[in-house]
Amino acid sequence: MLALVVSGCQIMELPDVAALPDQTGQPTTAPSPLPEVTLPAQRPQYGPGELVDYIAQSGDNLPALAAHFNTTIDEIRGANPIIPADATTLPPGMPMQIPIYYRPLWGSSFKIIPDSAFVNGPDTVGFDTAAFVAQQDGWLKNETDFTTGRNLTGGEIVQQVADNYSINPKLLLALLEYETGALSNPDRPDVTSGNLFGFGDRQRTRLILQLNQLANILNNSYYGWREGSLVSFTHRSDGRLEYGDPWLNAGTVALHHTFAQTMPYDQYRVAISDQGLYRVYTELFGEPFENAIDIIPGSLQQPAFQLPFEGQIPWTYTGGPHAAWGDGQPWAAIDFAPPGISGCSPSGDWITAVADGVVARVDTGLVVLDLDGDGDERTGWVLLYMHVASHNRVRLGQEVKRGTAIGHPSCEGGTSTGTHVHIARKYNGEWILASGPLAFNLEGWVVESGSEAYLGRMVRYSEVVIATDFSGAQSRIVSAGLAE
Repeated sequence: MLALVVSGCQIMELPDVAALPDQTGQPTTAPSPLPEVTLPAQRPQYGPGELVDYIAQSGDNLPALAAHFNTTIDEIRGANPIIPADATTLPPGMPMQIPIYYRPLWGSSFKIIPDSAFVNGPDTVGFDTAAFVAQQDGWLKNETDFTTGRNLTGGEIVQQVADNYSINPKLLLALLEYETGALSNPDRPDVTSGNLFGFGDRQRTRLILQLNQLANILNNSYYGWREGSLVSFTHRSDGRLEYGDPWLNAGTVALHHTFAQTMPYDQYRVAISDQGLYRVYTELFGEPFENAIDIIPGSLQQPAFQLPFEGQIPWTYTGGPHAAWGDGQPWAAIDFAPPGISGCSPSGDWITAVADGVVARVDTGLVVLDLDGDGDERTGWVLLYMHVASHNRVRLGQEVKRGTAIGHPSCEGGTSTGTHVHIARKYNGEWILASGPLAFNLEGWVVESGSEAYLGRMVRYSEVVIATDFSGAQSRIVSAGLAE
C-alpha cells in the first residue's frame, strides 16, 4: 500500500510576480524633473546565424547563451569547437563567436552591476550592514521590526533578507536609497497607497515584508536569465515588450526586469542608465565593476555528496526542483521525507551531512553547512537545510564529517505540509540550480526538473526515482551510507 507523505514546502509566502497589482501612481520619491538620459544605441540588425563576438561572463552556460542569442547549443558548439563536451560553466573571459538570430526589441546594453554585486558572496566579506546603516542620516537607521523572536534594526532587517535570499546587502541598500532616500532622507516616505518599491501592495507595510517581496522578484529575474527561461519581459506600465540584450549579465537583467514591474517607462529609462541606480550605487560603495569578482569559475564541479539521511533506510523523494527560498526561481532545492510519517508528526530519523563542513548559520528550522571550512556561507560550496527540528540540532560553529547527524526532519521553518528536509546548494553566494548543466548529484543520483516546481526525477544509470507526495516504490530512495 502507498502511504501519503504530503511534504511540500514553501520557505516564504509571496505572490507570483505576474499576480502583483498594477502600479498606476507615481512613486513617492520619483525624481522631479527626471534627468535627461541617453541609452546605448540598439544593436544592428544582424543576418540570421551571423557570428558575433562574445566574451564569456561569470556563470555562463550553453543552454542560457543559446536562449539569449536566439540560437542553439549545437550552433554555438559548431562555432566554438574548443568547448569541452562535458562543459558545465564557461570560463569567464573566454572569447567566443556566437551565431545570432536578431530580435528587434532588445533593450539597453548598459551594464549596471556585475553579478558579484548582486549575490551575497565574496564581495560582502568584511562589510557590516548594520554598522553602515547606523552611520547614515536617513530613516532606515531608525527603523525597527519585531521578527524571528527579537527586535531588529533597519540594518539588521536588510542583512536578514540578504542572508535568506542570498542577495548582496549593498545592492538592497542602494535600491532603498534610490527608491526612498533611506540612507540620506530622515523622513520615511508615506506608503499608505502602496509600498516603498511601487508594487502597489497595500498589505505589506512592514519593511521586512517589502524587502522579501523585492528580493523574491530580483531572484526570479536573475536566475531566470541564468538558466535561459527569462529572455524577455513586459513593462507593467504600458505593456511594451522588451528582450534582454544578449551581452548583458544576470545581475543587470534582474534590475531591468524588476524596474519594469514597478516603474513607468520614463522612470525605467533613468533607473537603468548611468544616472539611475548605477550612480547611487557608485556614490555609496564605489564603481561596481572596478572590484568585480568572477563568482562562478569555468567548469565548476560539485564535490562528492551523499544523500542527506542515514544509510539503508528508505526515504521518499517528495520534491523535485523548486524554490530555494521564497517563491519561483531559483529552482535550487529538492525535498526528502522520512519513512512512516504522516503530516507534521515528529520523526526519530536523522538528517545527515552530505559532506564535511562547519555549521555557519542556524535559525528556526534552518542549518547552513559551509563546506570549505571557513565558517562563512558567502564563500565556496554551501548546503542549506530547512525544516530541521530545533531539538538535537547541530550547534553553530560545530565541525561535522560526512554522514554526521544534523538533526531531525520536521515542519519547522517556512510553510510545510509534512515532516521532511529541504536542501539547496550555493557557490560563492549564488544559488546553484538543482538540475541543468550542474545538477545535484547525490551518490550518483542526478536530479532532473519536471514541467512544474516540485516535479521531476532522480536518475542513476538505469534507475529512476520520481518525485511524488506518495511513498511508493517509484519514489523511495536509499542511501548507501558513505560516511567514513
